[in-house]
Amino acid sequence: MRTLGGRYRLVQRIGVGGMSEVWRAHDLVLDRPVAVKLIAPHQADGVTLEQVRWEARAAARLVHPNVASVHDFGLATRPSGTEVPYIVMELVEGETLSAHLVAGPLDWRIAVRICAEVSAALAAAHAHGIVHRDIKPANVMLTPSGAKVLDFGIAAAAGWEETDPNGTLPGTPAFVAPERWDGGPATPASDSFAVGVLLHLCLAGRLPWPIEPGQFRPPQHLAPDPLPSIDGLPADVAEMCRRSLSRDPDQRPTSLVAALLWGEAVDARVYVPLADVAAPRPRGGPVSPWDERAANAATDVARPADV
Repeated sequence: MRTLGGRYRLVQRIGVGGMSEVWRAHDLVLDRPVAVKLIAPHQADGVTLEQVRWEARAAARLVHPNVASVHDFGLATRPSGTEVPYIVMELVEGETLSAHLVAGPLDWRIAVRICAEVSAALAAAHAHGIVHRDIKPANVMLTPSGAKVLDFGIAAAAGWEETDPNGTLPGTPAFVAPERWDGGPATPASDSFAVGVLLHLCLAGRLPWPIEPGQFRPPQHLAPDPLPSIDGLPADVAEMCRRSLSRDPDQRPTSLVAALLWGEAVDARVYVPLADVAAPRPRGGPVSPWDERAANAATDVARPADV
């Protein structure tokens, strides 16, 4: 299995997760480096071919500068004769956000810009009815051209019931929205919650809720810890971060609104779905001041991409 499909030569394993391995590989046909996500041998029997094929097709529809693109899908045959699915992706060069956070909180302008770009990537996914379900620092790569969201590996259609081959809740516990812990499906609002946790972590250097050793579920029934005093941080950015952590999904800003307004706060141009730029709206509610500001910000700071 050193060469997959007669085309992708595996060079070096660069990541291992619970369900898969990621390899640096070389595309022998196009003579270029790529990343190959290969379902881990011990997990392959618990993951259906259709699950991985759906993931590949879903991610391949996302053409966006802040999303790692998908190139190909195939099946590899193990020595035992069983087939293992794999996905060929853009090889993103850079360093993960989790590696940057080892040194402590980020400058607020950098943190807000990163989360604006992550939100822009999610806005593109949500426009296609796709939710990521595992936004966390390890899945955000920082590159010279901006942040890239990696691994739609547990992505799902918005509203799908939560399923997992092992019967566990997909995602990273600290970033899982409270409604998902309560049995609700993953939605765009649950991704917005994860970005709120991400921004809080980048600004404060800690999670919004303390997690004791051995504790699995965060105490989200409590109010999140307030952000520390940060010189220069706009009050509305802090307020949007707080609202993103609301237990009520309808109180959270959409990924589109967050992308536009956080981008505006740091004078960053973000790329958002063209169809949604003219009149962003909250989920099922009246137009809020945030949505009106986002519509205005779209004219000034957004460069729409038809994704």
